[in-house]
Amino acid sequence: MIDIVFGAEAAAAELEDRPIVALESTIITHGMPSPRNVEVARGVEDIIRASGATPATIAVIEGKLHVGLEPAELDWLGTAKDVAKLSRADLAACLATGGTGATTVAATMIAARQAGIHVFATGGIGGVHKGAETTFDISADLHELAQTPVTVVAAGAKAILDIPKTLEVLETLGVPVIAYGQDDVPAFWSRSSGLKAPLRMDDPDAIARAHLMRGALGIPGGQLVANPIPEADAIPAEILAPIIAEAQGEADARGITAKEVTPFLLQRIFEATQGNSLEANIALVANNARLAALIAHAIGRAQRN
Repeated sequence: MIDIVFGAEAAAAELEDRPIVALESTIITHGMPSPRNVEVARGVEDIIRASGATPATIAVIEGKLHVGLEPAELDWLGTAKDVAKLSRADLAACLATGGTGATTVAATMIAARQAGIHVFATGGIGGVHKGAETTFDISADLHELAQTPVTVVAAGAKAILDIPKTLEVLETLGVPVIAYGQDDVPAFWSRSSGLKAPLRMDDPDAIARAHLMRGALGIPGGQLVANPIPEADAIPAEILAPIIAEAQGEADARGITAKEVTPFLLQRIFEATQGNSLEANIALVANNARLAALIAHAIGRAQRN
């Protein structure tokens, strides 16, 4: 039996049938240093509230699945040590053994489904790493999107990944990739990857109808809404490409693989861009939270009608 603990705000929203947006917690424990991590997490929650929805940051604390962290819990998580990074493979084990962990995209989707939440806002999804033909380094996020009926709003796949191969895998798995308001798939810090999106939608209501239609058709899985970073905050792809290539080359030379690759690359890119990559990351997460709140509202309206 899953021990789910709803925060007071999330519990009230669920009781009153108000829209809720799920948020991951690895951005707090593994994505940013303290105290910036908690400041950003609170800021994203406030953006969702200002957009008329309720935020629900998700984490596992001492074997309980928390859906909507209380302020004190968020503060504690921001400085906690030895917090596991949970995905599909280890979420159940952490819960069963009374562990504590922060949820990645895949784990947050699973938790959101259990809590009855339709929409999840994040920064970028994982995908196919460069060189995966030899390392087989492919994120569990892709298979989760194919199995779990949650709409994920992200700024595309992280730019350090092999985006064309990531899109191919998503297509094979039957995951809708919907570019919001443009024809190209965004590339996290950059507005365009140079690749045409399989689908384009320009309003939250259309995205909400597509979400509900998949359920009505009995099609498993969710959908990825690829929301481009605001132009004022974007870093051009031509500036990032050589930086990413140099960081990847260093990782290869040092034999850095598996779960250690992404944090290593992000740190190198942060240094090379003099911190601009982090500021862009914060801006795109905020932008995704706003859109996710609008989609959550639209799903609620469609269900009532």
